[in-house]
Amino acid sequence: MEDTLRDLEYTLAFHGAPALAGIKPADLVAWGSPQVCMGTLLEDYRRQLSRCGIQLRLLCSCRPRCLILVYRPERLAAQLARPQVRALLAREGYPVDRGLEEMLDALQLRLTCGAFPHEIGLFLGYPPEDVEGFRLHRGRDYKLCGCWKVYSDVEGARQCFRRYDRCRAALCRRVRAGGSLPQMFRAA
Repeated sequence: MEDTLRDLEYTLAFHGAPALAGIKPADLVAWGSPQVCMGTLLEDYRRQLSRCGIQLRLLCSCRPRCLILVYRPERLAAQLARPQVRALLAREGYPVDRGLEEMLDALQLRLTCGAFPHEIGLFLGYPPEDVEGFRLHRGRDYKLCGCWKVYSDVEGARQCFRRYDRCRAALCRRVRAGGSLPQMFRAA
């Protein structure tokens, strides 16, 4: 159990650092098997992080891993309320006039219905121009590839990728040194 907890913490730190630190609205983390994700470990950890203003939402228990959304509700709600983001999500049929939970329910449903919903990039804080560019170019002809495929502001994306990398490195260092995410963010 202790090894599984350390694996969860390191995986969250590595793949979810920007969202955990509040510099990105959300991150998508693939972790564990569906059996592990449905167990008490993830639920206990979710409760601990929720006291720090951080939510973990199991979006999909797909084989061989689960997809967990790591987010700070106020940051994600603000991202989804941006006019350009809201318009793109409305076009895709999301319930933009409802609350955050309803939007996440709609995203979760789309993840379980077959084709991957590329508009998830809007939830993850990707620039709307890049989400649209990905859709229009079918993932090809991008100008830069990092945390996402960039079709618009290359220099802005480079700076963002570097900021995310620094955040990830710092958080992973602290976890490797024995720190726990709930302790780190409770003090923040």
